[in-house]
Amino acid sequence: MSKILYDMETMKFSTLFESMTRSRLKDCFKDEGSIVFVVMPGYMAKAIGKGGVNVKKVSFKIKKEIKIVEFKSNVLEFVKGLVRVPGVEIFEENGIVIKCPNSKIKGQVFGRERENLKWMNTLVSRYFKTEIRVE
Repeated sequence: MSKILYDMETMKFSTLFESMTRSRLKDCFKDEGSIVFVVMPGYMAKAIGKGGVNVKKVSFKIKKEIKIVEFKSNVLEFVKGLVRVPGVEIFEENGIVIKCPNSKIKGQVFGRERENLKWMNTLVSRYFKTEIRVE
């Protein structure tokens, strides 16, 4: 968990997102060609909008792909919100463990070149002092 710093562009994106979606942000940061918006608990539906209209509007306005994540104060619930693969078991044991029933699901959790796992670890380490493992 490191100190979070914002530049002017990130602050501009945060203000634009909040005004266009009428939702409350906890955090906003750049991540390999996209912008990640972390919304406060209960604001996910409002941030996405009906049929994803808010996502499309904000993405068009800032000319970048956006990702929206809902923050949870419990690390286990936060990780459950990040993992969008059905059939996995998530529990806490010396960090967060994602248990996959077969190799196909494990591949979906990892992503190409472990991209999904790295992204989840980056996001979790931004707010909590823990790490995610996949078994």
